[in-house]
Amino acid sequence: ADAAGPPEPPARIHGDLWSGNVLWSDDRGWLVDPAAHGGHRETDLAMLALFGAPYLERIVAAYDEASPLAGGWRDRVPLHQLHPLLVHVVLFGGSYRDQALNAARRI
Repeated sequence: ADAAGPPEPPARIHGDLWSGNVLWSDDRGWLVDPAAHGGHRETDLAMLALFGAPYLERIVAAYDEASPLAGGWRDRVPLHQLHPLLVHVVLFGGSYRDQALNAARRI
């Protein structure tokens, strides 16, 4: 099976979407500090999962309703998490090493 899933066109993504870049007010999320670019739309969801976003299942359900995700997208989460994990290994040291290795093995 193709590790990247079925082909799809690039989407506008936040680019640094972790829980600290989502502000909540009146039960609504606001995205801040974007590094917007064209990329794979599963990347933002994988980033939210990596760093424990609140309301993640609600976010995923709303996203899937607005723009259905391709089957098996959850299996591809490690692929989209590997790059930020490797960046964190370089920036913050070995505490992210095991997570990065685990993501690579799962791919």
